[in-house]
Amino acid sequence: MPSARVSNLTRDHIASTAKSFRWNRQMPKWSVMIEGRELPARPLVLEAAGVPPNDPTNSHQAVKILQDRGFDVHYQGKAVQETQKEVATAVTEQLIRSLRGRYKDGPSLAADREREHRIDKDRLAR
Repeated sequence: MPSARVSNLTRDHIASTAKSFRWNRQMPKWSVMIEGRELPARPLVLEAAGVPPNDPTNSHQAVKILQDRGFDVHYQGKAVQETQKEVATAVTEQLIRSLRGRYKDGPSLAADREREHRIDKDRLAR
């Protein structure tokens, strides 16, 4: 659970902190785009809240706060919303393709009945 100071952050406070925020380390997996700059999500949130780096707020909580405030969050350089849409579209298309194949010619009750009769005949013949 994020600390109270982190939970009470506003979009304006985060944006104003981002203007002077400097990051010279390797970019972590979660980042946020603010005014054309890619910044690390959790360190930015902690800096904006004025809490130390050992605050119990984790990266996922920081990302959720940024998303709730309307910021564009990225995971490993890709926008999170775009990635989720791509996955949802791919899954939907795969489901539609599987259903098309299943009902391509339509279910035939007569063919099913004939198949069952053949199976019954084979069982009786043994």
